[in-house]
Amino acid sequence: MERRSFLQRATVGATAGAAIAAPAIVHAQPTVRWRIASSFPKSLDALFGASETISKRVSEMSGGKFTISAHAAGEIVPGLQVLDAVQAGTIEMGHTALYYYFGKEPTWAFATAVPFGMNMRQFSAWWHQGGGEQLFNEFAGKSGIHAFMAGNTGAQMGGWFRKEIKSLEDLQGLKFRIAGLAGQVLAKLGVVPQQLAGGDVYPALEKGTIDATEFTVPYDDEKLGLQKVARYYYYPGFWEGGAAVHGIVNQKAFAALPPEYQAMVKAACEEAHAWVSSRYDAGNPAALKRLIAGGPVLRPFQREMLDASYKATQEVYAEHSSKSADFKKIHDHYFEFLRDQVAWFRVNEDTFSSYMASVRR
Repeated sequence: MERRSFLQRATVGATAGAAIAAPAIVHAQPTVRWRIASSFPKSLDALFGASETISKRVSEMSGGKFTISAHAAGEIVPGLQVLDAVQAGTIEMGHTALYYYFGKEPTWAFATAVPFGMNMRQFSAWWHQGGGEQLFNEFAGKSGIHAFMAGNTGAQMGGWFRKEIKSLEDLQGLKFRIAGLAGQVLAKLGVVPQQLAGGDVYPALEKGTIDATEFTVPYDDEKLGLQKVARYYYYPGFWEGGAAVHGIVNQKAFAALPPEYQAMVKAACEEAHAWVSSRYDAGNPAALKRLIAGGPVLRPFQREMLDASYKATQEVYAEHSSKSADFKKIHDHYFEFLRDQVAWFRVNEDTFSSYMASVRR
């Protein structure tokens, strides 16, 4: 009887202790308020949605003790200045496509996409399992930031053109909005590359300030209304086989967080990555059907253009590798990993996809 009474008291005491201890642990954490600046407008719900996903999940995991308010491009800083703001500590976190900053150092492009590079799955494998994340962040750390993958558009379209591209001659003098290393590649073919933030693309194409633009995929292109001001829709965007976007944090601000909050940021970015990627895969088929039904002409880039672009790409890579040790180090690692990925996909993944395309046509 006494033994039973003792066990009951012990059980009640342990339960009460647990009930008291759990809230005490939560309340012991500091209240932290961060801001995340996006490079994208709210109208692009898949891309801006990554920032919202990160904000929501961190707040939920911390019981509201750690909050990150999400801000669209232009609310705090312009879309193409997010990296600068995070570096300076103006904001603690950003969500951006890091190839926007290739002008500072071309190595930034490897975080997003490079011409004739990896598709979405291959990039994810390189980043998470192939050593890409560690290698790239060794480079990014020199600028005081750390990058967490937080989305991928998948293979992008080649873009919208006001006139048909029938040969390489049609590229001469073409003012083309295109970001990253791809602009340098196409410049070798006579294109005049232009870099514009997403919100500036439509008016520039409408006014004729540019002759063509690539942006992302049908899901986004439809929202921007690009089909209203350009007739020809080309594919594939060989410069973005799987364009990744990242949550970037100021290293000092991140280091000041409790370990639990650091884990929340990383986990929230991973969730944003899955959310963004699936959003595009789910939305692209219907968006493409609607776009083409409205009158635009869907065209593949001719093999002549792809071959010339591939050759020019290798020249650009060689030029940057000779000037930047960081570029060469990541370039060699990236393409060595891709070589085996392409071989594997060719055996099984591509064969399956090709067959499915033939029977489901």
